[in-house]
Amino acid sequence: MDSVQLKSGTGRWIVFTTVLGSGIVMLDGTVVNVALRVLGTDLAADVAGLQWTINAYTLTLAGLILLGGSLGDRYGRRKVFLIGVVWFAVASALCGIAPNIEVLILSRALQGVGGALLTPGSLAIIQSSFARVDRPRAIGLWSGLGGMAAAIGPLLGGWIVEAAGWRWVFLINLPLAALVIAVALRHVPESKDESASGEFDLLGSALAALALAGLTYGLIEELVLPMIGGFALLVVFVLVERSRRNPLIPVDIFTSRTFTSVNVVTLFMYAAMGAVFFLLVLQLQVSSGFTPIAAGSAMLPVTILMLLLSPRAGELARRIGPKIPMTAGILLCGLGFLMMSGIGAGTSYLTGVLPAATVFGLGLSAAVAPLTATVLASADERHAGIASGINNAVARTGSLLAVAAIPPIVGLTGEAYDNPAVLSAGFQLAMFICAGMMALSALISFVAVQIRL
Repeated sequence: MDSVQLKSGTGRWIVFTTVLGSGIVMLDGTVVNVALRVLGTDLAADVAGLQWTINAYTLTLAGLILLGGSLGDRYGRRKVFLIGVVWFAVASALCGIAPNIEVLILSRALQGVGGALLTPGSLAIIQSSFARVDRPRAIGLWSGLGGMAAAIGPLLGGWIVEAAGWRWVFLINLPLAALVIAVALRHVPESKDESASGEFDLLGSALAALALAGLTYGLIEELVLPMIGGFALLVVFVLVERSRRNPLIPVDIFTSRTFTSVNVVTLFMYAAMGAVFFLLVLQLQVSSGFTPIAAGSAMLPVTILMLLLSPRAGELARRIGPKIPMTAGILLCGLGFLMMSGIGAGTSYLTGVLPAATVFGLGLSAAVAPLTATVLASADERHAGIASGINNAVARTGSLLAVAAIPPIVGLTGEAYDNPAVLSAGFQLAMFICAGMMALSALISFVAVQIRL
C-alpha cells in the first residue's frame, strides 16, 4: 500500500498509532532515569544495578531490533508491531511488581524484546503506507511526536514517582498499550515485503545479542575478558552475515554511502544523548537539590520544541536536502551539552538549566527528522523494516555502550551517585565527552550526506 494521504483520516490514525506505539518504547528509555535514585534506595542497588536497569532494556532492544524489522518485512509489519505491543505490556507489568533489583533487571530485558518487535514496524508502516510526497512530513511528525515522548519521559517520571511511586513508571504502559492495540486493529493497513523468502538468520541474531551483552557487561563491571569476547563475537557476526544466503542484514544495503554514513552519525549522536539523559537527572537531584518532578521537568523545553519544529524540519529537509539542517542541529545539541557542564550545586533552573535545555531542544528538533528520512530514503523501499531496524539498533547500541562506558571513565562507580562532589566532577567531564561526540557526528554529516529526499 503506497497511496495514503497524510491529511486523510486513515493517515492521521496511522501517525497516531505508530507514534504512540514507538512512543512508549522511547518513553521507557527516559522515564525510568528519574526513578533511578528512588528505586535504587528501595531495592538497595548500587551504580552497577542502576546501569543494568537501563542497559538490560537497551541491550535486548538493540540486539533483537534487526530481527524485529526482518519479521515485520516478512510476516506483516502491523502483525509484528501488535505482537510487540502485547509483549511490552506484559513485561511492563512484571517490572511494576518486581520484588528486587535482579527481577527488575530481568523484566527490563523482557521489555526490550517487546520494543525490538514494535519499534522498526512503526516506522516501516509509515514508509510503506504513505504516498511518497507525504513521507518526509509524516516521518517528521513521527520524529517530533516520538521525540516528545522521549523528552516528556523525565517530567512524567518525576510526577509519577512523587505521586504514586516508582512502580507506576512501568504500570502506566498497560493502558497506553491497550489503546495502541485497539486503534491499530481498526485503522492501520497491513504491509510486507512480498519478495522475502528463505530461512531466518537466527545465528546472526544470537551473535549480535551476545556480542552486545559481552561488551556491555565488560564495560559496566570493568572486566577485560568479556569486552574481548564481545568484540570477537562482533567480528564473527560480520563474517557470518557476509557468507549467508539470507542474512539478518542484507549486505547490499550498505552499498549506499549515505545509509552507512548516517548510521555512523546515529551511533555517536545517540551515544552522547544516552549518557546525558542517564546522568543529568541524577546530577539535578543529587548535586543541585531538585525534586524528582523538578528534575524531570527540566527537559520540558525539549518536548515543546520537538513537537513544534520537527515536522517543519522534515519539510525543510525535503526542500533543501537533509545535510544542512541535520548538521546544524547536531552542532546545537553539542553546544547544549557544553552549557549543561556548568550544572552543579546551587544551579538555578532559569539561568543554569533552561538555556542549555532550549539549545539542545532546538538542535534535536532540527536533526532527528532529516536523519530518519535520510536513512529510509537511502535504502531500497522493500527493505523499509530492516533499514529502520538497523538505524534503531545503531541508536540503541550507541546509548547502551555510552551508559555502560562513560560513568566508569569519569569516575562514577559504586555509591558515587550519592556523593554530590564526586558526581559533579564526573558529570562535567561526561558533558565534555558527549559534546565531542556530537561534533564528530556533525562533521561526518556535513561531509558524507549528499542525498535529496
